[in-house]
Amino acid sequence: MTYAPELQSLNNRPLPEWYDAAKFGVFIHWGVFSIPAFAPQLGSISDAFKLEYDRAVAMVPYTEWYANAIKVPGTPSAKFHEEHYGNAPYENFKEPFLEALKQWDPAQWAETFRDAGARYVVLVTKHHDGFCLWPSAVPNPHRHGWHSGRDIVGELAAAVRAAGMRFGVYYSGGIDWTFNPEPLRTIADFVGSVPGGDYPRYAMAQTRELIERYEPSVLWNDIAWPTKLDELLPLFADYYNAVPDGVVNDRWPHVNWGTKVMRTKVGRRIFDLIAKRHIRRNPDALDGMIPPVVPHSDFRTPEYVRFSTIQSKKWEATRGMSYSFGYNRLDREADYQPSEQLLSDFIDGVSKGGNLLLNIGPRGEDAQIPQAQLSRLRDFGGWLRRNGEAIYGTRPWLQAEAETADGLSIRFTDKGGEINAIVLGRPAGEELRIRNFNFAGRARRLEDGSPVTLHQQGDDLVLGFTRPLAGDFAPVVVMTPEA
Repeated sequence: MTYAPELQSLNNRPLPEWYDAAKFGVFIHWGVFSIPAFAPQLGSISDAFKLEYDRAVAMVPYTEWYANAIKVPGTPSAKFHEEHYGNAPYENFKEPFLEALKQWDPAQWAETFRDAGARYVVLVTKHHDGFCLWPSAVPNPHRHGWHSGRDIVGELAAAVRAAGMRFGVYYSGGIDWTFNPEPLRTIADFVGSVPGGDYPRYAMAQTRELIERYEPSVLWNDIAWPTKLDELLPLFADYYNAVPDGVVNDRWPHVNWGTKVMRTKVGRRIFDLIAKRHIRRNPDALDGMIPPVVPHSDFRTPEYVRFSTIQSKKWEATRGMSYSFGYNRLDREADYQPSEQLLSDFIDGVSKGGNLLLNIGPRGEDAQIPQAQLSRLRDFGGWLRRNGEAIYGTRPWLQAEAETADGLSIRFTDKGGEINAIVLGRPAGEELRIRNFNFAGRARRLEDGSPVTLHQQGDDLVLGFTRPLAGDFAPVVVMTPEA
């Protein structure tokens, strides 16, 4: 089917089945920012805005925002840069990053992601610092040669596809500090910094170049889009016509009157006053980030957020294993989320209609993935090899959650009419009681197929195990309803 650059045509397009079935993808934040690999550790990005609003953009835990942070005097990043690199410009990190590529093995990365159970991989091809990980033929008018000579995007795409996974590209369409180099401190500064002038043409040309060269299965834009809607819709239509089973995310707020207001000092000042007052009065409202609704997208992308209910719109949770996406040299084992918590969040998301795009941040100095991240990928792979049938290709059931009499959470998925009950914990013993839950049918353990008896006791369902639970994390019981 051919799609037209019109909302009716684009919004009537069904979500490609592969994406809904995939459930788990790997995100990669890796670039010249991975050489300094530094950001302050105040907690989450939300904590930075709560604690340091007036300079929060330069205080976030995201190392990939280092190029901006060092422009703001007195910040930890500025002090770190001065102590370790003196007055050296950010551009100086290009050469050591490219030199370290001699140690990069894209096939090994792809095998690692496949073994972790990922079904797709999304690479950051250009982040806010504007550096491109492919030899772009679109010249940057403000920084000559600000790209890799080696085709990192193409090599990883080939390796990922050879390993049986889909490949996608991230592109920072809304922010590029080579076009707008002013230091950013507040939310208003950030939102109002979407470049105009020659940038919209540049961003459009590069995005089309990525589509033509690599035919990505995922087109993942970030922050905003620098053109009006009537210029954006042809991009979507051309992408779908070139990649029939491709998907686009929701971070495409196009230029409108609000964009123009936020480009003025008065508009930004008013916005900041309102934002600071809102955060002060509602501190818990700023936990994670959910992008605004846009005219067209295939899926939503909440960041460091869990939904409490099943969502009607397809969504993809995105997060780092720590509070940063890019590698932070300050992170220690305790700064990374435990594997079981990451898995619990993943299972919770799947039960509510979501995917997980779990980020890794490789080191810049040697192009290697840190052990703390590798260990969590291995844990994902081990659990999914045993229990992937309860995840891949599933859809939400009538209800997402339940609880055992011992207080353990349960999540449900539906696959072909069979209901998977996944216990988020380490239950042990011969019996499990699900509170306030009614079900009639038969059941079995997913891992070994051993029978599980079902017995209703009042409002509770009691599961009896012929092979006792041994305390393994997140065991799965497959329940088949009565015909």
